[in-house]
Amino acid sequence: MTTTPTGTRDDLPETTARYLDLLRSTLTFALWDGGDGSVWEPRGGARRIVARAAQRQGVEIVKRTRPEARGEGRDWPRLAHTMTGERRMRNLQECAEQVIRDGVPGDLIETGVWRGGACILMRGVLAAYGISDRTVWVADSFAGLPVPDPRYAADAGDRHHEYSALVVSVDQVRENFRRYGLLDDQVRFLPGWFRDTLPNAPIEHLAVLRLDGDMYESTIDALGALYPKLSPGGYCIIDDYGAVPGCRAAVDDYRAAHGVSEPIIKVDWTGVYWRRGSAPQPA
Repeated sequence: MTTTPTGTRDDLPETTARYLDLLRSTLTFALWDGGDGSVWEPRGGARRIVARAAQRQGVEIVKRTRPEARGEGRDWPRLAHTMTGERRMRNLQECAEQVIRDGVPGDLIETGVWRGGACILMRGVLAAYGISDRTVWVADSFAGLPVPDPRYAADAGDRHHEYSALVVSVDQVRENFRRYGLLDDQVRFLPGWFRDTLPNAPIEHLAVLRLDGDMYESTIDALGALYPKLSPGGYCIIDDYGAVPGCRAAVDDYRAAHGVSEPIIKVDWTGVYWRRGSAPQPA
């Protein structure tokens, strides 16, 4: 069993490979060089005044995006359906393809989906391979991120909950799936805080577990509920490991507590993953 996805496409028709390339480029807006710009989230008092004045005039303030920043997933896109960069999106695709090739049992899930782009890609992979017996689970509060819980010191001072750009309704995510022709009964939604939805989610096995919850609380809740369901040979992907200290701490704490020793492999400046080799030990 290889740890790193091989990325081989020898078993794919050229039209299928081209479809998945186009799907990724469309989801990230890379097809248009990230020309949609970035969301401008005012933080200081003066900036908020400017933003409100512009809003009253029907003007939207947008930051210019460098194609390199979009490719690396370093901005918050205005229109793109994911803020995950090209390298992380390709990694997700390759992990999904590898578990299909290897027959690793289980569904695919992302916890923290924003506009749904990564989940749309996973559903696109299943469609491209003609897979009809796996589900893509879409888990999110659809109301932004939680206010930091005092029980988790690593989240102290976290401000993700203040950003309105991170609030995307479940109806909008459904609509995004529909626009790609990928909204069907192989897509299931889990709306709510992870601590409430994930422990009792009707998921038997997972082949791909992708975490994008930013915070310690969101990450540890997702790992605690879902990692035991990840099949041997399945992939655990962490989007924010290099970008958010709280996320990194949660991953390190969980791995240490449960004897998870598979090597962490770097995807880019923030994303990492590993391939599960055995069942985790009880804490």
